[in-house]
Amino acid sequence: MSDHLSKQFDLELEHIRTRILQMGGLVESQVQAAIAAFSSGNLELMQQVVERDREVDANEVGIDEECTLLIARRQPTARDLRLVMAVSRIVTDLERVGDKAAKIANMSRKLYAAGSQRIPRLSDIQHCGRLATDMLQGALDSLARMDVDTAREVIGADKAIDASFNAILRQLITYMMEDPRTISEALDIIWIAKAIERVGDHASNIAENVIYVVSGDDVRHTGAARMKAEGA
Repeated sequence: MSDHLSKQFDLELEHIRTRILQMGGLVESQVQAAIAAFSSGNLELMQQVVERDREVDANEVGIDEECTLLIARRQPTARDLRLVMAVSRIVTDLERVGDKAAKIANMSRKLYAAGSQRIPRLSDIQHCGRLATDMLQGALDSLARMDVDTAREVIGADKAIDASFNAILRQLITYMMEDPRTISEALDIIWIAKAIERVGDHASNIAENVIYVVSGDDVRHTGAARMKAEGA
């Protein structure tokens, strides 16, 4: 590849990376807004989250198209090809995080429309949400800086979200057992908590793809324990 083509290729790669980080920022704000709307009962904010999901979907389509064209025109190899492949997977994870934010907003709207609210808005939901958004932020930071250490930290943090979700689940089961009238509401809140927990899973996926780009090592099924050992 000539110097001119090489520079053009680098510019196109950087443009794609910039777009995916912008998409990540949008998705992160969507999750934060959805959790805030659940806690506050802000119906207008719930509606905004649902409506902005179309913007997330449009980002996914646009970046996927850019990746496809880049592969067709430039035929990248080695690390450059890994980056394009990883970007394609990361875009999918970000779009699914956007879907989870919209789901949280929709379920919150359903809860407040029902008006029962026999269960107090759990502070554990907010805690779980902070863990998830911290993971997502860390994953995007690791992508921006191609930082394997930060990516490993993100993957290791997933256990805390799982523990938080399990605590919420136990608490809601207690509510349902003590007062069957809370069952419908409790199940809706479980779905919200599960959506937050899945945000953490997608953040882990993004971090795994950063490691793949930098090292060429596909760690998707190797587990966090082995990764920590490798990083020691």
